[in-house]
Amino acid sequence: MELDFVVIGVGLLNYLIGSFTNNENAKILLAGYNTMSKAEREKFDIDEYLKFFKPFFKKLGIYSVLIYFISSLILDEITTIWVWTIAITIPVIYLAIYGNSNRFKKNK
Repeated sequence: MELDFVVIGVGLLNYLIGSFTNNENAKILLAGYNTMSKAEREKFDIDEYLKFFKPFFKKLGIYSVLIYFISSLILDEITTIWVWTIAITIPVIYLAIYGNSNRFKKNK
């Protein structure tokens, strides 16, 4: 039962990250972007990145909670924890790889 609250809390946190991250607070919140120099930030297309980032975290928040509760109806508790852990880990690995690619560099 306590784990249900943790899963809901993590899902809600992910959804809120997707909802409230924007151009103004990206300099503070986004790791990597907040350490770039001003010249590097000008070369980075933050608007396109946020078009990817925001829906990614909203979906991660919703789908991870759904996956947890659906799997808890079908599987035992330990297996459910593993399924949920994998369900939030694989997308974050994808975010790290896709977000660090050159896709968001401005062509000048």
